[in-house]
Amino acid sequence: MHISFLLHNAYGIGGTIRTTFNLAQALAERHDVEIVSVFRHRDEPTLGAPVGVTLKHLVDLRKHSAGYDGDHPDHKRPAKVFPRGDGRWKQYSRLTDIRIAAHLKSLAADVVVGTRPGLNVHIARQTRRGPVRVGQEHLTLDSHGYRLRREIGFRYPLLDAVTTVTEADARSYRTSLRLPGVRIDTVPNSVPAPTVGPADSTAKWVVAAGRLTKVKRYDLLIEAFAKVVAARPDWRLRIYGSGDATGNEKSALRALVERHGLHNHVYLMGPANPLEPEWVKGSVAAVTSRLESFGMTIVEAMRCGLPVVSTDCPHGPGEIIEDGVDGRLVPVGDVDAIADALLGLIQDDDLRRRTGEAALAASRRFDPVRIAERHEALFTELVARGPGARSRGRVHDTLHRARGAVLDAAYTIRYQAADVLRKGKRA
Repeated sequence: MHISFLLHNAYGIGGTIRTTFNLAQALAERHDVEIVSVFRHRDEPTLGAPVGVTLKHLVDLRKHSAGYDGDHPDHKRPAKVFPRGDGRWKQYSRLTDIRIAAHLKSLAADVVVGTRPGLNVHIARQTRRGPVRVGQEHLTLDSHGYRLRREIGFRYPLLDAVTTVTEADARSYRTSLRLPGVRIDTVPNSVPAPTVGPADSTAKWVVAAGRLTKVKRYDLLIEAFAKVVAARPDWRLRIYGSGDATGNEKSALRALVERHGLHNHVYLMGPANPLEPEWVKGSVAAVTSRLESFGMTIVEAMRCGLPVVSTDCPHGPGEIIEDGVDGRLVPVGDVDAIADALLGLIQDDDLRRRTGEAALAASRRFDPVRIAERHEALFTELVARGPGARSRGRVHDTLHRARGAVLDAAYTIRYQAADVLRKGKRA
């Protein structure tokens, strides 16, 4: 099969980029695979190009490049096809509308895969008849605002399949939206085997990783670790991750560390790439988020042989960790429960070793080869049906495109009215 992924920016850093690269490289072992990046802002991908995969781009934002598009007049005009409800809308433009449409209308692939809602909408609206149209969801339906969920409801019926990374999110798609004829499958993200040996459970370090944002609730982790230190002052905590744009969260966490006198026990390490060598320096991993769309760091830690203490937040941790076997699940926001779960592993060397070994074994189900096989089975089945069997018919397509056009017109009027109101207030 010829499989084409449409990605926001293959040259940046992020979980969607990493998991798309992992999947594409695994599929490329047996298929012709390409990744088409809407944007290119640097010469080489930060994460390194996936082996055996063709990498292309549609809009060049490298100022030194002969094909630089930043001065194109359409680059300054707002996008009409990419939905406003998608958080990346301001980065898209009339130029991306045109370039993505041209790409999708000429695409000679068996399967085209979108990797975020805005790009899935492009695929639904602009892909020529023939390729299987798959929309991947790397966040969750519940995390999207009303405007985007409404657009998804109008546009996704023109897709052949939607894949989510958790079964909980798949249930949301099945129960909250009417998507007749659209296959909805759960296929988790993949994490490759580490390039380093697993942790040996003897190091007296707890490790956490992820951006320093409020949703990660590192404040709870620090509060819990103060209780850990009271019982086991020989243990320490490293938190890896970059701060937000304002730096406010990092400053608040530093202040919390100082307030509890933990400057010799809790370390804000900044970002690390790769993280594998840092995971294996620890013996327990911690995730205290109030919300996770999947939980890549949980799987990454488990693949390095660490048991993970995680809040049982929506949507991913409960589908990754078997409580008491390969990690611990605790209530969201419960500092005492986090501290108790950490101490349970810290105080029992044999339990920590056994749980780490179980985590390592369980994490192999997320190997890219196994995850690629699940995607391959879905793609193969849909391709085998042929365009005629997959299509719900011309009347179906025409109906949904007409409904989408009405939605576009309604939103245009609303946005124009909002612009007039804003200008009136400034005057």
